[in-house]
Amino acid sequence: MDTLLDAAFDCVRTMSAAYEIDESHAMKHAMDVLAYTIQSFQFHQAHHPYLLQQQRVLYAAAVVHDMCDKKYVDESVGLYRIHQHLVNHLTPEEFNHLSTIITTISYSTVRTHGFPQLNEWQLAYHIVREADLLASYDLHRCILYGVYKEKLPYSQALVRATALYTNRVLRYIGDGMFITAFGHAKAHELHGRAVLDPTLRMTELF
Repeated sequence: MDTLLDAAFDCVRTMSAAYEIDESHAMKHAMDVLAYTIQSFQFHQAHHPYLLQQQRVLYAAAVVHDMCDKKYVDESVGLYRIHQHLVNHLTPEEFNHLSTIITTISYSTVRTHGFPQLNEWQLAYHIVREADLLASYDLHRCILYGVYKEKLPYSQALVRATALYTNRVLRYIGDGMFITAFGHAKAHELHGRAVLDPTLRMTELF
């Protein structure tokens, strides 16, 4: 597992530099999503022991999931570059599962197409997808995207981020985005903290 994760994080490092993938989707975000994936995996694996056979794919997918994000890189190019980094660490079948997960977990894709039907990989898919959403309960991440990707000054990035956070992130639960027991419970916890975040009220200063 160590060598796989080393390769996955090296993929994030090199691709972030090559495609100007900013802090909101790069190394720190990959670490956060992996952390939530590990927590969810450990929670669910006790009741679904077959997940142990999928662990490597889950963890690698959590790390590299944004390296084919269309906001930064053409999806096919991103997948090709990811494959170059992981080809010696995942079987072709494992990489196919990873590719399916990371190209279908985004919020916009789910809102447009719904959840894919992945049979025995369905729970694994939701674990990674929900980990990505849980990592979005971070207003600073929204601000970073505005500053780096949209080149906004801080005050404007804060206003944009507050609107996005209020109209999207804080509606994840109501929109039925959390399916697993872990995801549902953790989302409620993070939602409760988020609504108390004083940064959300800072837009009144501008």
